[in-house]
Amino acid sequence: MSELPTLEVRNLQTHFFTKAGVVKAVDDVSFSVGKGKILGLVGESGSGKTVTGFSILGLVDEPGRVVGGEILYRGENLVGASDERMRQLRGNNVAMIFQDPMMTLNPVLRIDTQMIEAIKAHHKVTDDEARQRARDALGQVGIPSPDERLKSYPHQFSGGMRQRVAIAIALLNKPDLIVADEPTTALDVTIQGQILYEVQKLCAETGTAMIWITHDLSVVAGLADEVAVMYAGRVVEFGEVDDVLDAPMHPYTAGLIGSVPSRNARGKRLEQIPGMTPSLLNLPAGCAFSARCGHATPTCEQAPVLSGAAGGRQIRCHHPLVAEAV
Repeated sequence: MSELPTLEVRNLQTHFFTKAGVVKAVDDVSFSVGKGKILGLVGESGSGKTVTGFSILGLVDEPGRVVGGEILYRGENLVGASDERMRQLRGNNVAMIFQDPMMTLNPVLRIDTQMIEAIKAHHKVTDDEARQRARDALGQVGIPSPDERLKSYPHQFSGGMRQRVAIAIALLNKPDLIVADEPTTALDVTIQGQILYEVQKLCAETGTAMIWITHDLSVVAGLADEVAVMYAGRVVEFGEVDDVLDAPMHPYTAGLIGSVPSRNARGKRLEQIPGMTPSLLNLPAGCAFSARCGHATPTCEQAPVLSGAAGGRQIRCHHPLVAEAV
């Protein structure tokens, strides 16, 4: 019998009920992440990536709510789980690294107080054992003099250092699943590289599964095993990271890759995807990308479904590109 994936999301729908109408922030999203694997969740701002992450951890606030689908953590459906059950899981079995570290850190408590509390909330250990684990976690993310830094308050750290502390807190209890929402955006390239290395090592050694939410394809290329590309609340392409980035089949994926500056010849104008992401309040009938797509035909007025393609790829498009390397 094959092992259950650490996380399986099936047909997830998360909508926001506003005075202006219903915003379908996440609409029929499905993917799975196996033990020790890293999934890159990619797309431009407003594509639904972060709301997908918040939905998994039960952190969607009113007026938003999960209205359909399943979120299976080791086979247990978390949709509709009690607040008590979600508190047991969060920080211990499932952790989130937020884009803003101050969503993790309490500004009026010392770092050691916060980290020791995070450990002792889920494990029966002494203060000394918890302090040692906290110290090791700070060292793991490259914070110098961890003993002294444990005694500091969040305001005594730079923005990049605060983010590293937040990442260390997420790693503290070696969770089965980490959802990371663009956690290295504010960090310089050398520290980013160090943290990506530590994250890969953690997943390989402990079997932690990870969802890395980002708009940075270069990070996904070096970090993830698989990638799901989101557009207007839906996954439009899914597959092994090398396959998708080397030979994209959805025009939107090809446009994202083409707009990376390093892929453009020197002196040549930067490629870009024309137009703007449509409002999730008023999505067009059919394919949401059709108004920006050079391959659109009248067929695209019908909504495409996510269907299988060669090599385990999944694609939501009536006119997939021939899988040639770009």
